[in-house]
Amino acid sequence: MIIDIYSKRKKQLELRDKPDVYQYDQIPEPFKIQVVHIWRAAIGRYWRFTGYSQGEESPACKLWDTIHDTMAREKGMWGLGRANEDPSQRCVRYLLEASTDDSLSLIELSFRVIDRIARDFWRDVQEQASITQAADDAIDELNGRFLEHHLGYQYVKGNIVRVDSQFLHSETVKPALGLLNESGFTGPSDEFMRALDHHRKGDNKAAIAEALKAFESTMKSICVARKWTYGPRDTANALNNIMFERGLVPSEMQSHFQGLRSALESGLPTVANPQRHGQGATPVEAPRRLAAYALHLVASNIVFLVDCHKAKK
Repeated sequence: MIIDIYSKRKKQLELRDKPDVYQYDQIPEPFKIQVVHIWRAAIGRYWRFTGYSQGEESPACKLWDTIHDTMAREKGMWGLGRANEDPSQRCVRYLLEASTDDSLSLIELSFRVIDRIARDFWRDVQEQASITQAADDAIDELNGRFLEHHLGYQYVKGNIVRVDSQFLHSETVKPALGLLNESGFTGPSDEFMRALDHHRKGDNKAAIAEALKAFESTMKSICVARKWTYGPRDTANALNNIMFERGLVPSEMQSHFQGLRSALESGLPTVANPQRHGQGATPVEAPRRLAAYALHLVASNIVFLVDCHKAKK
């Protein structure tokens, strides 16, 4: 579980006026320390017995040997860290002192070992290695820690990837943030940032609900700016009608009118509306992929509508 604390909320507020919610250049020490905690839980403890049982070792030793030796070889080094330390300690020391690229390389390599080797250990072998965290849980926590520290990286199918290398983020979320920071869009800007913050924390239902609010508030802000009347309780469908009836869609796009209207009316509201009502006796879970879809969809709609608003005389 990733716990929300005051300092994290304060940092989120400070990021509201920045052009992107992620940074890529500096890996903070607290994040590295959290990675070490995951290592210890998901890879296990490095120990070898001495004396009468000399030669017996923890099953984790082979994992740590693999991580250390592979990283040293690929970097063209005799070894990581200090020679008088065991491989797990040498990996920890290297991580804490390494550059951003080298830190990410070691994290990627270590999580491949967790993902592809440690996950297949039998339960008794995991107990011998002092492994207390399952591979999937470790990967989920790593990706959650990336989000928590506003680091634009994720571990996906064996690789660390930059979030801004994903087309939807660079082409929709970042432009939406920039447009909403302009005058007249304070309300939807705050709601969209809250949606991103909920997504970062893993509260996916709240992220979807705030995404819809941001979408609706964007249209209301356009109505206010253009002195178009709308009802105080108008939701996405009614607001969409105003946008189209007032000719906000460029005339050259009339042939795409029905498709665009369908996307705006049935796309995001269909995703979000089930989250805005009671969930019944059984809690309704919203997977991260659904929240990500809602965020990308609302961002693309915001970019389109605000661009149309700015272009319309």
